[in-house]
Amino acid sequence: METRQEKAVRLFKDGFNCSQAVFAAFADKYGMDEETALKLSSSFGGGMGRMREVCGAVSGMFMVAGLETGSANPGDKEGKAYNYQVVRELADEFKKENGSIICRELLGLDKNIDEKSKKELVESHRPQERTDEYYKKRPCVELVAQAVEILEKRF
Repeated sequence: METRQEKAVRLFKDGFNCSQAVFAAFADKYGMDEETALKLSSSFGGGMGRMREVCGAVSGMFMVAGLETGSANPGDKEGKAYNYQVVRELADEFKKENGSIICRELLGLDKNIDEKSKKELVESHRPQERTDEYYKKRPCVELVAQAVEILEKRF
């Protein structure tokens, strides 16, 4: 039987983005079909629409936290506060391991490339081909696995 972590890594390697891989690995736990989970989380890849902001694996983690601790009652201030607390704790755990929750920082884009290249990469909305070279340059597989591990410890 495939673990959630194995499923998330497989989904990422199959071509889904980090957010999709993390969130869809938990879909069955919440009675959600995989297609819905993949569609719902699709916009958060590449640091939200490939803008290199909050890491997709982290966004996927937060979406699971919403299913686990979120509130559907607009007057539930305590519930909302608790969910926000959980989100911050998940972010802190991820940051403790990686130093950031920001995609471009996790990919080293702030340090390792010039401003013109960074701008082109951030502004490009087209995802890159998944090749062996792609996986060698990016920590995404590990970040996806780590996000699932953090969630499994928590929930």
